Amino acid sequence: MEIKIGIQNVGREIVFESAEPADAVAELVSRAMNGGAELRLKDSKGRLVIIPSNVLGYVEIGAEETRRVGFGAI
Repeated sequence: MEIKIGIQNVGREIVFESAEPADAVAELVSRAMNGGAELRLKDSKGRLVIIPSNVLGYVEIGAEETRRVGFGAI
């Protein structure tokens, strides 16, 4: 799923793909925004993204969706 993170006073978003479930990401974001020092997330390639919680503007969590294969319409 795609995760977009907006940083205060920065015009660009941080955008990356993650294999973690949406509920787990939402819980980590909630903890960071409610007194945590930082937000730590792993992308789909295993890289760690660390953002100080005091600069978080917003976090958009994309829908968990399986990729379709083929040309058939469902």
